[in-house]
Amino acid sequence: MKLTGIHHLTAVTADASGNHAFYTQALGLRLVKKTVNQDDVSAYHLFYADGRATPGTDITFFDWPVARERRGTHSITRTGLRVNGEKALQWWKDRLTSLAVTHQPITERDGRLVLDFEDFEGQRLSLVDDAGRGEAHSWERSPVPAEHQIRGLGPITISVPRLERTARVLTEVMDMRAAREYRIGDTPVHVFEMGEGGPAAELHVAVEPHLDMAQPGAGGVHHVAFRTPDERTYQECWERLQTLRAPSSGPIDRYYFRSLYFREPNGILFEIATDGPGFATDEPMDRLGESLALPPFLEPRRAEIEAGLKPLKA
Repeated sequence: MKLTGIHHLTAVTADASGNHAFYTQALGLRLVKKTVNQDDVSAYHLFYADGRATPGTDITFFDWPVARERRGTHSITRTGLRVNGEKALQWWKDRLTSLAVTHQPITERDGRLVLDFEDFEGQRLSLVDDAGRGEAHSWERSPVPAEHQIRGLGPITISVPRLERTARVLTEVMDMRAAREYRIGDTPVHVFEMGEGGPAAELHVAVEPHLDMAQPGAGGVHHVAFRTPDERTYQECWERLQTLRAPSSGPIDRYYFRSLYFREPNGILFEIATDGPGFATDEPMDRLGESLALPPFLEPRRAEIEAGLKPLKA
């Protein structure tokens, strides 16, 4: 599989308006698509990203009226959000303090400076110094200064009770590279790389056999998606899974990108997603996220869908 990095991560909120306020106002991300879960149109699907809605910058949320997640293994446990430099981390530390956002001191992890924090529902997030690696596209209407804005996702951390079967899928099925290992306390964490590597293209696997299985809910993560650049390489991924007789969703057209879902051996949901066609397919780039966007197959149900959604508060 030709995977180039993290495409997006989808989590769960039980408070769409509070979620919108936190990610656009506190974190300064751009709402680039306000749509619905295509498999459950009663729920918003909100996409937050950089100024150009670049693949690899999207953290997204399903809005479901559920209880809080019960933390544990067999789950995605932490989402990295990349910023440039120690100065940016210090700025964010002051900002999170001023907003009374739960956070930890700046520390070093896996050779990088990080600042761990949580959103208002306990979603575990980390600001990670990526040393300015790769392009960044700021959002001119963000409350965060351009030089301190979140540049994108990565790395993503998952928790499994045993490494071997997950590592086999990552390396033998998904063609990731086992790069290195570090520890958080007594927990070993194994780093797997895609594409050119770096934090935007890393999956960190924490081995935690002492934990119970997580129970999904608000503040938890639903799935992580990995980038494949185009339709041809997407089809190659599908053919690879078929050849290996790996259970999957089969190809799904999400209109803004093409998707393919499957679970690794511990039940964690993975997605392969194409970079295009992108979120400007049905809205001008300068007006992304300003109104409810629906893919063509849902457009005939717009009145019904809009009636079932609560307006997002400003």
